[in-house]
Amino acid sequence: MKKILATAAAGDFERSDCPIANTLDLIGDKWTLLVVRDLLFQEKRLYGELMQSQEKVRSNILAERLKRLENAGMLEKIPYQQNPLRHEYRLTPKGADLFAILKEIIRWGNKYVPGTTAPPAGFLDSFEKQATVEKKKTRRKGS
Repeated sequence: MKKILATAAAGDFERSDCPIANTLDLIGDKWTLLVVRDLLFQEKRLYGELMQSQEKVRSNILAERLKRLENAGMLEKIPYQQNPLRHEYRLTPKGADLFAILKEIIRWGNKYVPGTTAPPAGFLDSFEKQATVEKKKTRRKGS
């Protein structure tokens, strides 16, 4: 089955039901996975913290990616201050499930891209265990 996607820039077009193509529609640009990386591994929560990424994302791009992740149910925006209104950003279980993808990108990059830094020994394994515990807690709350 094909689905019709609407885009302001390109007009309507048909998209196949390929899971790779459809996933790339959500996370296939440079910035989205870097935002997820910062939320997941560096525990950044505030807009200003996310702006300070080494890759120097522009403010308008960051705002758009946060909105995209929120609309896709991968991120939640939680107010922490009312005047002026400010939010903290947290990955939902759906967003945190991107860990497996990021883990494999890290492993591939360390193997094939010279000069990339490897995470400390055991970091990915300990993080994976922690994420599993958090998922179980979230499922229990939802039950």
